Amino acid sequence: MVLDFLLERFKEHAEKDFIVWKDGVYSYSWLLGKIENWTREIETQNISPGTVVFLEGDYSPNSIALLLALIQHRCIIAPITVQNEETKKQYRDISQAEVSFFINADDDAACTPLGSAARHDFYTRLRTDGHPGLILFSSGSTGESKAAVHDFSRLLKKYHTRRHDLRTITFLLYDHIGGVDTLFYSLSNGSCIITVQDRSPDTVCRAIQEYGVQVLPVSPSFLNMLILSEAYDRYDLGSLKYITYGAEVMPETTLKKCHELFPATTLLQKFGTTEVGTLRSKSKSSDSTWVKIGGEGYDVRIREGILEIKAESAILGYLNAPSPFTEDGWFITGDLVEVDGDYMRILGRKNEIINVGGEKVNPAEVENVIYELDNVNEVGVYGEENPILGNIVCAKVSLIEPEDTKAFIKNVKAYCTSRLERYKVPVKVAIVNEKLHSNRFKKMRRKLK
Repeated sequence: MVLDFLLERFKEHAEKDFIVWKDGVYSYSWLLGKIENWTREIETQNISPGTVVFLEGDYSPNSIALLLALIQHRCIIAPITVQNEETKKQYRDISQAEVSFFINADDDAACTPLGSAARHDFYTRLRTDGHPGLILFSSGSTGESKAAVHDFSRLLKKYHTRRHDLRTITFLLYDHIGGVDTLFYSLSNGSCIITVQDRSPDTVCRAIQEYGVQVLPVSPSFLNMLILSEAYDRYDLGSLKYITYGAEVMPETTLKKCHELFPATTLLQKFGTTEVGTLRSKSKSSDSTWVKIGGEGYDVRIREGILEIKAESAILGYLNAPSPFTEDGWFITGDLVEVDGDYMRILGRKNEIINVGGEKVNPAEVENVIYELDNVNEVGVYGEENPILGNIVCAKVSLIEPEDTKAFIKNVKAYCTSRLERYKVPVKVAIVNEKLHSNRFKKMRRKLK
């Protein structure tokens, strides 16, 4: 069975802590017992292998045990964090979910048959092979969400290799490829995962102090929030060995500041996509945005400046969109990169590049410069159509403290003029009060316009 290797490791680590949830500590022995309970309940509910199961929750003892039992039962699972009803309905419809499990804030679960029948070629393939499946949804910021279907057996192969036992915060979400990677890396090494009830800087730092967290996997947007909050000064973060970051381009100013604040902590850039999984990575140094990615089961190439990946763990495809792969199986990430020997630097998404009169502007480069100014909380740079130049560069900025608008905008333009070519200088600058990142702590660049 696909999870037998994990269950054996749980037995090896039976007395070790598996999870800290709402200040309660649960062991791997508890987890094994709960998986057995859920296996019996799944059979009682007449849920057959190959059933498409909609699993709504967040990291909790019960949600993880249920997820593992469903995998072992060879179900096809669509995990989601709590969403609004419209989004949930959209996801249920796209996945053709047949059964729904909802896990509430008290970690109690309710099972509801949905009365539908899931039919798709990918589902037929998984059922024929006797393999569990995983459905992950895109954010849908530019239209209907895309539903990517993984063969869970392929995705789990990388976790057969034993690695490091490190206490880790489950910051990345339950329905995100980075969150899935965090969970199974920890489980496969008998590690303890530390959950947080909200993802504010103070809550995260308090958990690091109280539970000796060694790994903090986050996004650059969260690290910027952490720096501005100064929560790192209010707690003892001495246990922290690694800060891993990904999901968006890291501003060099943010990385430099983190390196100064946490000199004894290794800062490691991670890279993964919903379509291929999470690759192994090695940063050139803690203060460098240059990274080496790959590892067993992954091939990497650069064509016309765009990163492409071929992976054993690649998705079968999308339920509701054309295949994202070339005829020979390469996934075109859309990420522009520079190359220096074995290392690369990720510049940003090709479709986010701003064309100003034939000149190309990378939004991240302009954001890096604006972040160097005082009183800047968050920056989002985007392009706006212009009848003469094709596009112009625009910026939205949220401030730490209120400031005279005209004076600030004048300062931004003057500073950018001193640091950037003329065509890269923002023509329009707006001070805004809204968040410029999503609930996944990722910059909402496509929604800036």
